[in-house]
Amino acid sequence: MRAATWWNRPRPARAAQLALGALVLVTAFLAAAFPRGVTAYETRGVRHALGSVAAGQRTVEVTVSRTDLPGDPAASCAAGELTRQDRAIRGLFRDPLRIAPGGSLYGVRTTKPLPAQDSWLPRPDGLAPGLSLYAAAGLGTHTRLTEGRLPHAAAPGKRRLEAAVTVATARTLTLRVGSTLHLDGLTVRISGLLTPRDPDSAYWAADPLMAAAHQDTTPDIPPQRLWRAGLLLAPEDGPALLRTGGEPEKFWRYPVDTRALTAGDAARLRDRLVSLEHGAALARLRDVAGGGALADSAVDGLLDAFARTRAAVAPVVAVAAYGVGTVAAVVLLMTAGLTAARRHAELALLRARGASLAGLAGRLAAETGAVALPAAAAGGGLALLLVPGQRVLPSLLAAAGTGLLATVALPLRAAVAHRRPRPVERADTVGARPSRRRTVAELTVLVLAVGAVLALRGRSTAAGGVDTLASVAPVLTGVIAALVLLRLSPLPLRLAARPAARTTGLTGFLSLARAGRAPATAGLPLLALVVALTTASFGGSVLAGVATAREHAALTAVGAEARLSAGAPLPEELGRAAGRVPGVVDAVPLRIDVQAADDNGSPLYLVIADAEAYARLSRTTGLGAFDARELADPGGDQPLPALVSPRFRTRFGDAPMALQPELGQLVIRPKTVRADTPAQPGGDFVVVDARSVARRHPDTYRDPATGPSVLLLSGRSLDTRALRAAVRAHSPADRPVRLALRSAVRDRFADSPLQQGAVRLYTAAVAAGAGFALLALLLSLLQAAPQRGQLLARLRTMGLPRAQGRRLLILEALPQALLAALGGALTGAATVRLLGPGIDLTALALPGTPGGGAADTVRLHTDPASLLLPSAGVLALALAVALAQAWLSGRRDMSAELRVGDPR
Repeated sequence: MRAATWWNRPRPARAAQLALGALVLVTAFLAAAFPRGVTAYETRGVRHALGSVAAGQRTVEVTVSRTDLPGDPAASCAAGELTRQDRAIRGLFRDPLRIAPGGSLYGVRTTKPLPAQDSWLPRPDGLAPGLSLYAAAGLGTHTRLTEGRLPHAAAPGKRRLEAAVTVATARTLTLRVGSTLHLDGLTVRISGLLTPRDPDSAYWAADPLMAAAHQDTTPDIPPQRLWRAGLLLAPEDGPALLRTGGEPEKFWRYPVDTRALTAGDAARLRDRLVSLEHGAALARLRDVAGGGALADSAVDGLLDAFARTRAAVAPVVAVAAYGVGTVAAVVLLMTAGLTAARRHAELALLRARGASLAGLAGRLAAETGAVALPAAAAGGGLALLLVPGQRVLPSLLAAAGTGLLATVALPLRAAVAHRRPRPVERADTVGARPSRRRTVAELTVLVLAVGAVLALRGRSTAAGGVDTLASVAPVLTGVIAALVLLRLSPLPLRLAARPAARTTGLTGFLSLARAGRAPATAGLPLLALVVALTTASFGGSVLAGVATAREHAALTAVGAEARLSAGAPLPEELGRAAGRVPGVVDAVPLRIDVQAADDNGSPLYLVIADAEAYARLSRTTGLGAFDARELADPGGDQPLPALVSPRFRTRFGDAPMALQPELGQLVIRPKTVRADTPAQPGGDFVVVDARSVARRHPDTYRDPATGPSVLLLSGRSLDTRALRAAVRAHSPADRPVRLALRSAVRDRFADSPLQQGAVRLYTAAVAAGAGFALLALLLSLLQAAPQRGQLLARLRTMGLPRAQGRRLLILEALPQALLAALGGALTGAATVRLLGPGIDLTALALPGTPGGGAADTVRLHTDPASLLLPSAGVLALALAVALAQAWLSGRRDMSAELRVGDPR
């Protein structure tokens, strides 16, 4: 009998099973995609960090000086010996430290330049050019012969060598094939002119002297200029360099292959490099290259910078991950609770007929697992297929955890509800009293939340690493807020129900009574909503803070929407053309003169601008707004009033001060102090009125040679294409005009794939959290939809108009939605206020800016739109669901809502 009853019971609703499968699939996909997304943008970030620098900075260089050469130095510098050592050194490189194909170089070189004795060589300040000699392998492979031939090796002991130079070096030093140079007892004849095949490769980029001559200066006072260049010898001429005073050394240079480098390889690659430079690998290297061998590379420094940025970004992203994961878990639990409530009568009947608790839970687990586990597997598989990344195991574990939670949630919920037969009794939100266990649990979560908040406030996320307790602080704060709201929610319902009971209308009192009779288990939807809204508000504030910081940094760098500048006065026709560009609201010309300070401190920037136009620009940009009347000329011989920076006032006080610009002497007196100004944000600046200066120096002010050299343009919808065309059309050939755009500078702050990936992932997490919040609200409303439909049908049989029915459903759904919306907004604001001092957004907003100082650090601040828009969405969805249910109830047959045997 028991078996027949068990197997012949009604099957679970097919629509509910399909909905559960879809929910698990989406949740598992998001859970599995997150770790792969993190590793994907981190991998792009580490490759960008190494790939964005010059090829010469991605090399490992091994050197052995002349004094450390073992045995016979000449035999040690022979080409064959260098080739043998090159093969042995390559064998020391292990993954992930790989050598890029091509670009490697080895040989003998001089580290001290040898002065050329030939008087016909160019000498800017009378100093002889300093030439470095390179007896390097692979010269023919990496060059194209333009003229002459490659150098031939000299006979042993001969002091007459052949060398080749690049075309660029020959052009600078007026060399040609057949030219003879005399250096430190050596005679070098130029045998050929070469052109590098790939000038940007590590072969040439690591040592620029090999590719072209460069002008250098001596450390003397005053400094003197001289030319530096490299001469390329035959590889077999390495022993000949030992007879010079150029302090020769053997060297091997290997470019690091970063094409297959992943974020997980970054730490191991750094360890390999550190070991090669200072550890056990250096000992093995010295066994091969010689006892004095040294290894050096800039790659480990680049990896350290990447690791610092990743460590600063990771905690911020972890906050979103924990928040969305918590909301998704709550939604899965809500789905199980909704299913358990729908099948309560069926499961109670089975328990009454003798079904064991273990058998009941096992059967429900089998039913749910048949849907949830394949859906989780499909979601995880889609994440592995669609989201690039290297982390497979964490993604599989996340998808498996989602499927396991969805499988066991319903059996556990049913086991708790049907542990022993109980009479059906109403547990109202207003009338239910929390148990002692619930009180202890709430206090435990409160202690954890306070500890997490204090942990995050006590340190900066820029310190590196992900603190789990600190990362879940917004979630715990939302949990505490939800528990407090559940404790306090009966009070406003009681207070509102009393005056409503005295009114003659039915709708108000009945809606409040229905809201008060919601089951005490309605706290789970409220928990999901508050946590989701808190996470969404926190995430929105993070994204808004990043955008605001980039906008301000770009504005500070440019001073306006666009900036035209040159080392000389700008052409007048360029200023007129720029002012006519569509979208330009104001064009302010400036004279900026750099003054040397009497106290030998940082230079002073004297800005001469029309006071009224410059004041308008300051108000528009928000950089040091002031009143133009403050700079009015007092007349006579009195000092000109000036707007100065705080540091200027600290250095020189308020006393009048004489400045010496090209226009003539100006005596200024500080009157207004501002931290920033559009012409020179930051620094020590002085701003005076151009009209006042023109009255003091009418002749020199009108001189075109001292005209404005900077033009600042304001206007939100500036046509950048037309502005670039105007600059190209009116820019003198001998005086190039530089154009800086605020939009271009702002975009450069997001160039790093690490920052871009973190912002995209955070945006996706916020969107996913908002979606789960709306789903939680929809589930909570659907849970009570049958009872509301039956109530509306009964009231309609008593003559309730449809308009009042709609009003009743809206007012019944409004208290919980309003409670969640207000609680979420307030909790989000409190979370940002509490955790803001511990969140450093500098690495996320401004790549390359370390922060750490009070003025440079980007802190988290409350964003009103991020707080109000999610809460408004919750209210709008609650009203939309209530209206939709009222409309559907009006179209249904009332007999279908009032079937005999339905629960009353």
